[in-house]
Amino acid sequence: MSDIGDWFRSIPLITRYWFAASIAVPFIGKLGLVDFRNLMLFPELVFSRFQQLWRPVTATLYFPVTPNTGFLYLVNLYFLYHYSTRLETGAFDGRPADYVFMLLFNWICIVITGLLMDMRLLMIPLIMSVLYVWAQFNSEMIVSFWFGTRFKAHYLPWVILVFNFIIGGSFMNELTGNLVGHLYFFLMFKYPMDLGGRSFLSTPDFLYRFFPNTRGGVSGFGVPPTRRPVPQEPPAAGGGGGRHNWGQGFRLGGE
Repeated sequence: MSDIGDWFRSIPLITRYWFAASIAVPFIGKLGLVDFRNLMLFPELVFSRFQQLWRPVTATLYFPVTPNTGFLYLVNLYFLYHYSTRLETGAFDGRPADYVFMLLFNWICIVITGLLMDMRLLMIPLIMSVLYVWAQFNSEMIVSFWFGTRFKAHYLPWVILVFNFIIGGSFMNELTGNLVGHLYFFLMFKYPMDLGGRSFLSTPDFLYRFFPNTRGGVSGFGVPPTRRPVPQEPPAAGGGGGRHNWGQGFRLGGE
């Protein structure tokens, strides 16, 4: 048990709480401690006198664990752990406020989409949005998937969309997550830093008070250029010009 505890404590802070909540909430529903229907997103109940405002949160953490959905749940729980950890300790290393802001922005966009499209569960879209952002930061990395297939990381979100469709029978959750992840990455990095456009997104100051930087330097990801630059990879949090070494590829299901 001490090995499991040590492993759990080694998970980065934000990912650790998200990962733990994504285990606890489904099992609360599985054990019947709370009616699972109270954990899902029903727009009419959210908008009715705004009395059930917890639903957008619980719908992001809840997933029905059954013999038919258990494998899909475990696969996406692994994606959450793996790619959120890599983002939090990679591009967002030492910048927890910026990482929290990314999660909040993606979550708000996904909740709005879920309310408009009558989606009941939002766990997979948020996980896929994080995976999409990781894939954009590491777009040229060669990754390995099942059966020895190898391809560049920027294809990974779409490969997983097809994979989850095969094992789960739907692709709207994955598509929603990919589109939201693309929106965040474009507005935060691609448009202002690569294309020289206006910066539409920035981490609010109050988040830095709750989640102060753990490394030196200014807050945020830098100032957008005043003229159109030569396209390059987005810089990691904390600055530092030029291209970055994002690490080596990996095989899905192992380090």
